[in-house]
Amino acid sequence: MARSKFSLMVQTVRPGPLTASGVRVLQVNLGYRCNLACGHCHVSAGPERLEAMDRKNIDAVLSVLSENPIEALDITGGSPELSPYFRMLVSEARKLRTRVIVRTNLTIFSEPGMEGLPEFYFDQGVELIASLPCYLEDNVNAVRGSGAYRKSIEALRTLNRLGYGAGSGPALSLVYNPGGAFLPPAQSELEADYRRELSDRHAISFTRLYVLTNMPLGRFRDSLLQTGNLEQYQGLLVSAFNAETLDNIMCRSQVSVGWDGTLYDCDFNQALGIPMEPGISNHLSDFDYAALSRRRISIDDHCFGCTAGQGST
Repeated sequence: MARSKFSLMVQTVRPGPLTASGVRVLQVNLGYRCNLACGHCHVSAGPERLEAMDRKNIDAVLSVLSENPIEALDITGGSPELSPYFRMLVSEARKLRTRVIVRTNLTIFSEPGMEGLPEFYFDQGVELIASLPCYLEDNVNAVRGSGAYRKSIEALRTLNRLGYGAGSGPALSLVYNPGGAFLPPAQSELEADYRRELSDRHAISFTRLYVLTNMPLGRFRDSLLQTGNLEQYQGLLVSAFNAETLDNIMCRSQVSVGWDGTLYDCDFNQALGIPMEPGISNHLSDFDYAALSRRRISIDDHCFGCTAGQGST
């Protein structure tokens, strides 16, 4: 089988293959159902998706956390809050003294059945990574639909009132994704813009901003194909390759768990169905911490998205 451009690129800057440096984070995808259908979503999540993690695999996640020296549980989706087992998973993981991170779109706080969600997060000491495509209303609504910005701002205000994003309160990180087929600006500069604009407009504070490159997968890939920009965008990612990002890209220190319990090197490999290297346990029910901690990472050309420019880590 022909080697990918990415593997050949790695070979030019490293003496060996890309390998794991441990398993510090277990990232668990609870399913692809979401109250939104964002244009940059690499798993094409939305209200119509039915894939969801069942109770058996939820229990398996907790068993893995209890039996292995994993530092953090990183919960994602879709909207992970829509899982009927979500709050149970969070509370049981916290009983194990596991650091819990949840990736939220903020608008979910306004959905029926989500009453008390901010208070639950605060009481459990959950760290939040909240997607906010821009600090301007028109830009957010263009990506997420009318009213999404207002809902997001109200959610952030509620979290700030509880103590998130300020002083010794739990971490409240925001996430920026570009609104088109281009690379994000420098993280430090954009974070300063977010802080100024959100503070001046809404008196909102947050812990940090993560600036992520859009991956040419899922709904964003479909958009690139429809506009004839896929080849150009992929070329942009290749030309922006930064070898220094290889030391800290997320696949080297985490394992991704699909909604069906299958293990992957990262959430992007999960979206593409790219399995782990042969010989590695590939399901929660057969979790081998030692082998996973030193495994060879499965890579392909989409990996240029994580190594472009300042990197997406």
